[in-house]
Amino acid sequence: MGESTIRGKVAVAGIGETTYWKHGRSPHAEFRLALMAILAAAEDAGIDPTEIDGFASYSNDRNDPSRIAAALGCQDLAFSNMQWGGGGGGGSAAIANAAAAIACGYARCVVVFRALAQGQFQRFGQAAAGGSAGGHDAFTVPYGVMSPAQKYAMRYQRFAHEHGVRRSALRAISMASYHHAQQNPRAVMYGRPLTEEDYDASRWITEPFRLFDCCQENDGAAAILLVAAERARDLPHRPCYLLGAAAGSEHRNGAPVHNAPLYGTSSFTTVAPRAFAMAQITAADVDVVQSYENFTGGVLMSLVEHGFFPAEEANDFLTLDNLRADGGRLPLNTSGGNLAECYMHGLELNIEAVRQIRSQSPNQVEGAEISVVGSGPMVTPVSSSVFGAEAVL
Repeated sequence: MGESTIRGKVAVAGIGETTYWKHGRSPHAEFRLALMAILAAAEDAGIDPTEIDGFASYSNDRNDPSRIAAALGCQDLAFSNMQWGGGGGGGSAAIANAAAAIACGYARCVVVFRALAQGQFQRFGQAAAGGSAGGHDAFTVPYGVMSPAQKYAMRYQRFAHEHGVRRSALRAISMASYHHAQQNPRAVMYGRPLTEEDYDASRWITEPFRLFDCCQENDGAAAILLVAAERARDLPHRPCYLLGAAAGSEHRNGAPVHNAPLYGTSSFTTVAPRAFAMAQITAADVDVVQSYENFTGGVLMSLVEHGFFPAEEANDFLTLDNLRADGGRLPLNTSGGNLAECYMHGLELNIEAVRQIRSQSPNQVEGAEISVVGSGPMVTPVSSSVFGAEAVL
């Protein structure tokens, strides 16, 4: 791809998180949470927070970069950016935007952040109050289809029907997240293991999704600090580089009223190949995967669309043993993911991807040098990012 790539041009300087709380339980305001995570990332990087000159976020984060810059005492605000699209589809895209700003010289030290304190605001994804529905909602709300779980269940059902995917495959994804969370003290579900019997007995949310197929709702904040690759060796941690990142969705993915030509998709069919081409890798090169779980069905579809296995092999491939960090064929969501660590709109997955390259994960994959993140399956736009160690540059 010549010079039109960010491959190896940007390094992760620091990562930061607050404590993660259950929905509405944060003792801090959302703005303060954002500052806490950013300061933690700067401390992790050994960088003075006043050096930060750029901010990137997504999912309509409410924390304005000008206000953050003033609170941090930043010397110069050179770049501020918001990735369009709701939910977690913009997590890796915000990282791509920040990296592009650094690679093109718009900024030198950019932080990607996401903060949530839902006790201050309406729950994210909650159906809007009101006595009428217009536009897209006019075609679904009268029939009771209002929540993301209901909308995405239909898309996954089409995919599962066409490829003969059994419920055991979804269960394995959930089990892997909960298994890894038991070794991660940061995880909200730490100390709360999940058994197959518990999964099978859990209540329906909307078929085929049971309770443990659905992400949590949490308060907290996360941040990732990026700098030019030339600074990587001066940083306190093992260098971690951004190899590739891409965002978007396939042809007419956002067609209204469930009318997309390719319906049973997680939206990655064109995005994942672009991310991998930029990173100059194939699925076979990947050591560990973090896949955003809004619902386990989206994870399954996104793994297929990233090329990790054909849809027809999902039932055999997706077992807990294959998804474990300790020797699995494809270690998945090694911090616990949205299901069991926390739901910070997926940015915590990018942080875990960095930890794997740094060899700092609570469920470390031995010899991990390439780590992939799939952000926000079944939303539009989605995004993917690829992180790598110095040896793969």
